Amino acid sequence: MRVVLRIGGSVVASPVNTDLMSKYAEIVQTLKGQGHEVAVVVGGGALAREFIGIARKLGLEERVQDEIAISVSRLFAQLFLKTIGEIGCMKVALTLDDAADCLNAGKILVMGGLKPGITTDAVAALVAERIKADLLVKGTDQDGVYNKDPRKHADAVKLDHVSLDDLAMVFSESKHTAGIHQVIDPEAVKIMKRERMNLIVVNGFKPKNILAAVNGETVGTLIN
Repeated sequence: MRVVLRIGGSVVASPVNTDLMSKYAEIVQTLKGQGHEVAVVVGGGALAREFIGIARKLGLEERVQDEIAISVSRLFAQLFLKTIGEIGCMKVALTLDDAADCLNAGKILVMGGLKPGITTDAVAALVAERIKADLLVKGTDQDGVYNKDPRKHADAVKLDHVSLDDLAMVFSESKHTAGIHQVIDPEAVKIMKRERMNLIVVNGFKPKNILAAVNGETVGTLIN
């Protein structure tokens, strides 16, 4: 099946974790060996947020802050693309057309940010929409989606299943801000809702969770 893997920058890039990137490369190679078509979207993590902060201090507008964050995410995408080797496309995809062409050529697609105003979560959802993916999996710094922020509340409970309708309602008043940091981006939820996508959020520090999710095992939080 066609799978979009969203690797959170909070996992591989905050700080840069080369061992984890190598393990993800192995996971992607395994998935391709199993016959799956794989697209990977990588975030810029703490480094992107650091550069956003610098741009903000320099008085640069929001759009420019986004452009800088996109450049950082594409740098990580380039690192990952070279790590997976010949099974990947010749270059990091910069557009949705690039993404579709790469995957249709039988290669692993890797990309970072797409355009100002949207996060890499939204990019992953747009890619999934364009290539008609069967599943979207996000590796993040939490075990799934919780009823409240587990970093602030010790009594937070992980949810095994969440509906897109419920998430859309929660995020209805949210707006994009450069450097937004949360498990799921509101704009991505809107895209997934209109396409009725299946998303599984897992602990990205355990790359085997990706294999488990794709293979239909119960892991993380299912959102549909």
